[in-house]
Amino acid sequence: MATADLLLHPVRLRIVQAFLGDRALTTADLRGELPDVPPATLYRHVGVLAEAGVLTVAGERRVRGATERSYRLVTEAASVDAADAAAMSVDEHRRAFATFVAALLADFDRYADAAAGPGLDPAADGVGYRQVALWLDDEEFTGLVTELRAVLTARLALEPDGARRRRIVSQVFLPG
Repeated sequence: MATADLLLHPVRLRIVQAFLGDRALTTADLRGELPDVPPATLYRHVGVLAEAGVLTVAGERRVRGATERSYRLVTEAASVDAADAAAMSVDEHRRAFATFVAALLADFDRYADAAAGPGLDPAADGVGYRQVALWLDDEEFTGLVTELRAVLTARLALEPDGARRRRIVSQVFLPG
């Protein structure tokens, strides 16, 4: 199965997104993070991702007589490369973008639902969504993307501790 086909399924995309941040998760952990996904569906899609090499087994342990596996994301296998993107049709790109935006909306809904009890406070939680238009030639745009990647890459190695929260940063670049 092509990488784009693997990642553009809504459930598989959400599973992959759950692993972002170099996390090791079991299927039980995933059930907790994706409670709206039926367990059989979750197991099936974890199996598809593992078989395709997008997820790798990070460890195993015995739990009540069964083997529980923890998985990690194989980052290189979890992205659509330039060659795959170039081979996609316009409709496939539309479907990919719609899947991405739907997953982003689902992430926000989960945040809003979880925060609704104590009171939604986006500023205190570091939640933001903004759009800006920049006038850049191709070289300036490439420089911007390079700088943003460097800023994010420098923080990818940070590990969870008592003070850090997992934060999702999503990027969309469009000519306007």
